[in-house]
Amino acid sequence: MRTLLSIIVFAVAMISWKTPDLKKDKTPYSLFNGTDLTGWHVDVPDMDNNPQAVNPFIVRDNRLVSLGNPRGHLITDSIYQNYKLEIDYRFPNKPGNCGVLVHASTPRALYGMFPKSIEVQMEHKNAGDFWCIVEDVEVPNMENRRGPKDNWGTTEGKERRIQNLTENSEAPLGQWNTMVIECRDNSITVWVNGELVNNGLNATAHKGQIALQAEGAEVEFKKIEITPL
Repeated sequence: MRTLLSIIVFAVAMISWKTPDLKKDKTPYSLFNGTDLTGWHVDVPDMDNNPQAVNPFIVRDNRLVSLGNPRGHLITDSIYQNYKLEIDYRFPNKPGNCGVLVHASTPRALYGMFPKSIEVQMEHKNAGDFWCIVEDVEVPNMENRRGPKDNWGTTEGKERRIQNLTENSEAPLGQWNTMVIECRDNSITVWVNGELVNNGLNATAHKGQIALQAEGAEVEFKKIEITPL
């Protein structure tokens, strides 16, 4: 009986340790352990049936690296809401494309590749743009930044890009950038290197997984830290 009681107490303690009350615990913690991809899973369509396809997401020199190809996503196992996400990233070799997706849910919802989500763009010289992927978000001065209202949408052939507010917020190529994304209820606010670059309101999702892209260019990440709000 005592042994069974001890097992029960230990199990309860372990459950409590694994699932802290994020409403009370506001301590920042890393989503990347510097060693492997624990806590994440890969969704790369080319890996479904091609035994020669390589995983484009690796760990190198304690950094998470997106090799860019084959294209796909690295997605958190957990769902998050009401948080600040801080990411240090750079394009080490040549300029290219990448992004971080928030409120991700249904996989391969667009073009058989992109999960349902709202993308915060990291593409060189366009960092901070929003891309609507079967979810939507609003910004002030929307028609100037998204195009004619009749063309707005969240699926194929629609105006899904919402341009950011600034120019030259990014560091020179090869240097590190810091992107901060604050998701609070239905708002999404983005800073790049300390400069406000986008502020979205009335998002159609307020929680979901977080994803990083492999989208044709090599990108290094040395910090992926989340703070509950």
